[in-house]
Amino acid sequence: MGDTYPKFKAAAVQASPVFLNRDATIDKACGLIHEAGRNGAKLVAFPETFVPGYPYWIWLDSPLKHDELFVRLFEEAVEIPSPATDALCRAAKAADTYVVMGINEKVSTNMGTMWNTNLVIDRQGTILGKHAKLVPTFAEKMIWSRGDGSGMKVWKTDIGNLGTLACGENSNTLARYALLAMGEQVHVANYPSIGLGSKLGQNTWIQFRAGAHSLEGKLFTVVSTSSINREMVEMLGVTEEKRRFMTSASPFSAIYGPNAEVLASIEGEDGIIYADIDIELEIARKQWHDIIGHYNRFDVLSLNLNTDADEPLKLRTSRPASPVTEPAAGGAVAKLLEQNQADLRELRQAVDSLSQRLGRDEK
Repeated sequence: MGDTYPKFKAAAVQASPVFLNRDATIDKACGLIHEAGRNGAKLVAFPETFVPGYPYWIWLDSPLKHDELFVRLFEEAVEIPSPATDALCRAAKAADTYVVMGINEKVSTNMGTMWNTNLVIDRQGTILGKHAKLVPTFAEKMIWSRGDGSGMKVWKTDIGNLGTLACGENSNTLARYALLAMGEQVHVANYPSIGLGSKLGQNTWIQFRAGAHSLEGKLFTVVSTSSINREMVEMLGVTEEKRRFMTSASPFSAIYGPNAEVLASIEGEDGIIYADIDIELEIARKQWHDIIGHYNRFDVLSLNLNTDADEPLKLRTSRPASPVTEPAAGGAVAKLLEQNQADLRELRQAVDSLSQRLGRDEK
């Protein structure tokens, strides 16, 4: 009997957070995880920075006007690990499902730096890892720092090889190719509920990006997008223009198959969508185009990936050898010097002998 490949149900959540409230949003997320688990989902994808929400104010005003919102976002951001992630892990384990959760991440050693991070949890309730958005998009640079290559990973799981990118990263060809080259079979892409820079709107962008990744990589793509609730509009929509911005977007989430077909979708309302995933279907598709295999020329085209983590401080020590190791080191040096002296004596003897021979030949 030949090899078999995973089959499972995937879920994409389209919902709004309890804005700028970490604990309440975690509670809401856990409830959605339990609901998806009851419906048989083995993978649940959540929107970009769902906990405690996406900083929409960066598109409304100068960053100088919203110091208090930045401070509040930082105070409600998530450390890994922490009680917040522990709660998510418990929910994933109870629901027997993998979870990809968008969070605003912070670390205890920084008081003003955050990352746009996707947290990956397995169905045993263990944190598999995280991916921080490599380059925050446009005004997002006012909020988040850059991620690094340590989070450019594909996690091998019992539902397939799982990878993730946040929002605009899904238009970064090299980032997407790196995941494909690591064997990605299921891709999670997550978004906020905005549409900037194009008359086509974000929903069209999502469809282009997700469809292209599924078609190029011959894999499944799960897209999760957040919605904007009335509380968020009332907090940030202090003018008519700002209210229009906050209410004009219509969130769109979908699940795509390995031929770019839409398996499930939802637009303009909150909910959870589901689709059946069969990894074996990728085989026949890749018979046509396997861009990490037979349909590429690695002698012509290649990609470098630096997986080093950015660290503010690298600790190094410079100390003398301990008493235990000094005699051994001293003995080794003494033996080396003795051997060098012996070799030098032998070389001098050979030179003297050769000189004497040459002198006899001249006579």
